[in-house]
Amino acid sequence: MSKKSKKAKKAKKFKRYDRSRPYLNILDFLTVEKNFLAIVIVGIIVAAISTSHTSVAMWVGFFFAAYAAVANDSIQSLGTFIESNKAKKWWVLWLFIGGIFLATVAFSWVYFDGDVTYQRLTNPDGTSDYPHPDQFTFFQIIAPLVLLILTRLRMPVSTTFLLLSVFSADTSGITSVVFKSWTGYIMAFVLSFTIWYLSYKAIRKYFKSRKHSNYWTAIQWVVSGSLWATWVMQDGANIAVFLPREQTFAQFSIFSISIFLGLGLLFYLRGDKIQGVVSEKTRISDIRAATLIDLSYVVLLIYKLFISTVPMSTTWVFLGIIGGREIAISLSRRKKGNKHKKKAIRMIGRDFASAMTGLAISIILAASGNKAIREEIFNSIVNLF
Repeated sequence: MSKKSKKAKKAKKFKRYDRSRPYLNILDFLTVEKNFLAIVIVGIIVAAISTSHTSVAMWVGFFFAAYAAVANDSIQSLGTFIESNKAKKWWVLWLFIGGIFLATVAFSWVYFDGDVTYQRLTNPDGTSDYPHPDQFTFFQIIAPLVLLILTRLRMPVSTTFLLLSVFSADTSGITSVVFKSWTGYIMAFVLSFTIWYLSYKAIRKYFKSRKHSNYWTAIQWVVSGSLWATWVMQDGANIAVFLPREQTFAQFSIFSISIFLGLGLLFYLRGDKIQGVVSEKTRISDIRAATLIDLSYVVLLIYKLFISTVPMSTTWVFLGIIGGREIAISLSRRKKGNKHKKKAIRMIGRDFASAMTGLAISIILAASGNKAIREEIFNSIVNLF
């Protein structure tokens, strides 16, 4: 059997796991993903062993987070870029995006004296709501593994909540991120809905032909590059949270080269399973539509980036952009019936449920590994009654 035939057979099996016979979903998943689950189990064992050695635990957690965060966030920062450039060689896309990553983190490392996160993890007075631990907990190390599992299930959860919450000194480190992310989601949904609803007829008429000017390719690469650089400024903290807030040259070299190589694997796999969340959206492979989505996304990220240094879930902003667009298109179509409207609502509902699932899991992980957060949550519940 050829490699393509084996791949198609596996994809078919996974699709069956996704949509039919709910009572067999777990068994289907275990069968199809046995190799992946074996890797996760080994990872959990390594995490448990490494917690007794701080320096080892730091690097184990970092390597887990480096791939997990980039793999999950490909849906938002790179998903439309990957989808609309299927005809391009994967290594060309990788070198372009990887080069931007290296330049972005290098600037922060030099300008902020060893900090690669653009001060997402530190306050102006030098304190941090996400202090670097003297001793890593088991829950901090396995947080990226949980993210990997959710990514494998094609769930666009927030890496910010899952990875930063387990390092939060208290609940304020979580609530401030949630508030900023919620406002980002609402703003993104309203902006995207307005753009696509008011201009749908003109966009549909102009984009009717699949052919497009080569200028669109250049424009998209500029916009996508800007989006990726802004994402790194916002979400680079999710990976660097395992490392010292001021990195040495050796630490910075390992940090940047590891993620650069991880990006190469991501482009080689063309986004892997999480890419399906983008691919299913209406005409997202059209480079012009992808550019409009990325443009509205990067404008909001830049705005949110400069109003405060509080970390934010860029996943929620992306889901707001995609959600507003899908609803606007479904309402603007002239086709009879509610088929398209129901489909759009189901997709948006599923993505939103995934985001909320990620938030719930992150709070559970944070409470499990942090006594102060457990006590704050318990006292809050008691005060309610």
